[in-house]
Amino acid sequence: MAWEYSEKTKQLFMDAVHGRPGTHLGEVENPDGLGEHGSIACGDALRFTFRVDRHPKDPKKDVIVEAKYLTFGCTSAIAASEALCTIIEEGGYTPIEALKISNDDIVKFLEGLPEQKIHCSVMGAEALEAAVYNWAQKRGVDLDALGIHIQSPEDAEGRIVCKCFSLTEPYLKRKIKELNLRTIDEITNATKAGGACMSCHHVPGGLQDLLDEIWGAAAPKPKAPPAPVEVVETAAGNALTMSPYQFGKKIEEAMDHYVRPMLQKDGGDLEIVDIKGTLVYAHLKGACADCVAAGQTLKLLIEKTLKDVVDERIRVIQV
Repeated sequence: MAWEYSEKTKQLFMDAVHGRPGTHLGEVENPDGLGEHGSIACGDALRFTFRVDRHPKDPKKDVIVEAKYLTFGCTSAIAASEALCTIIEEGGYTPIEALKISNDDIVKFLEGLPEQKIHCSVMGAEALEAAVYNWAQKRGVDLDALGIHIQSPEDAEGRIVCKCFSLTEPYLKRKIKELNLRTIDEITNATKAGGACMSCHHVPGGLQDLLDEIWGAAAPKPKAPPAPVEVVETAAGNALTMSPYQFGKKIEEAMDHYVRPMLQKDGGDLEIVDIKGTLVYAHLKGACADCVAAGQTLKLLIEKTLKDVVDERIRVIQV
């Protein structure tokens, strides 16, 4: 399915990928704070950096003056990262003050996100926390003494509950409490846990057991657990909700509006050779054809954009 984004979300995404003035895609050189969250293996990863104007006497009064990010993610991940950087820079926050920025603030700035994309805003808030933790270590600020506890990467280690996304029990318990997550769907939307094969939903020690442990028997529970979904790599069985003609038009529109401008900026282009079900056969042209990163361009830019804008089942194959 194609996600419904606000105009502000789409504009932030387009401005960022085109490198327009005032956007934040990139990395601060020699950052004062660096934080990462997610992983490429999970399909979403964010690297967040910031620079401060250092106070000569009290590091707690350092002020963040520049924030940037690198992300492996979709439209919402890029837009949410842009929102986070803008909120921080416009607010003139100290690193400690920036901790009050929540994923809800990011969603509000974007004028809403689809429920299934809320995890992108959570990813931004998590990367910010990690960057502040890094800043505090560098500047000798004792966050615990200030009543601020930020979970270190070591604190998040533990039994893996969701194997698809390598999410541990300590991390999931913390997010369930912090975000007041009451159902498995809410956990999935906020953290991606249970969003792939779903086998961790109702197994002993799985997501439902975590909900029951934290909230008690009041946590909603389905009458019968759903069967795990088998992930099929072929196009067989991928029923489209639109005609092949409509599907092709949607792909061409996405290519013209999102993908081609980025490729042409670097002297390249792309030709759609054929579309069979959700398989899109494409041929890179111009500078992109001989680029050593052609495979990455297909997967990280073209396929991810089409998945996000048109249908999440799309696979792009180079011919």
